[in-house]
Amino acid sequence: MSETLLTIEDLVVQYRQGRKKVVKAVDGVSLTVAAGEFVALVGESGCGKTTTAQTAMRMVPATSGTIRYRDRDITNATQSEMRPIRRELQIIFQDPYESLDPRFRVKDIVAEPLEIHGLDNRDERVRAAMERAGLTPADLYLERYPHELSGGQRQRVSIAAALALEPTMLLADEPVSMLDVSVRAGILGLLNDLRTSGLGILMITHDLSTAAHFADRICVMYLGRIVEEGPAHEVIRNPQHPYTKALVSVVPQPDPEQSMQPEILQGETPNPADVPTGCRFHPRCPVATAACSSEDPPLRPAGSDGHRAACILV
Repeated sequence: MSETLLTIEDLVVQYRQGRKKVVKAVDGVSLTVAAGEFVALVGESGCGKTTTAQTAMRMVPATSGTIRYRDRDITNATQSEMRPIRRELQIIFQDPYESLDPRFRVKDIVAEPLEIHGLDNRDERVRAAMERAGLTPADLYLERYPHELSGGQRQRVSIAAALALEPTMLLADEPVSMLDVSVRAGILGLLNDLRTSGLGILMITHDLSTAAHFADRICVMYLGRIVEEGPAHEVIRNPQHPYTKALVSVVPQPDPEQSMQPEILQGETPNPADVPTGCRFHPRCPVATAACSSEDPPLRPAGSDGHRAACILV
């Protein structure tokens, strides 16, 4: 059994909107990531995926719940207490055009985490991290500025900066959504190679096809809550929650004879400051019953190998 790196239990993150309304950005999320495991957190924009990742990094305070890294409770850890943990737990941001300082050369961007943590042999570590991130030969990129790089190269610099500290886990927030299709496979292949070397990865994405190809497990999130989770092949081949079924139905199929009839969801995602009663998906659900408006179902077994879904019809 691989060591469990990140454990999130009943995580709640709320923001106050005005004097009375409370936005429930994350509302009771639980998940784990083990060493060498690739977990994909999938859902529409605004469902709370990024907030979950940022809260796990203690960049956003948790309203309630528990966050543990390995065996240590970091839910209320101070910034000084988080510093050594951040050597092991690193994040890759979504937009490589905004996350890199345009005034820094590549060598300075990758070396900055090493300087913050007071590590020696920086030149060697910088080159090793860049080579590991696919920027080869490293000498070709060290003196460049971000504006002299392509989108894929910028994202590799972000990955190199995260790898410079030799972490045990990465939180990748939509790492390829800002990139051309032609370079996405290279970045995702790189993350997959890192996973096989023992690195735990939690990837935030709205692309279910990407998650299906690379992830070991998939957690489907809707309006602040996980509504289905399980092994990637099980969730894709046998989706149980109506929301997951709708997502799977619009994934392009390479074989035209196996194409599915797309299920187009009606309406917009409800306001997280005014979550519907009962099942939060029922206003858009094509198979909702009268009970769905009053009963809020928990995750329940929906198959083998830990496959679970939050639907009263399961």
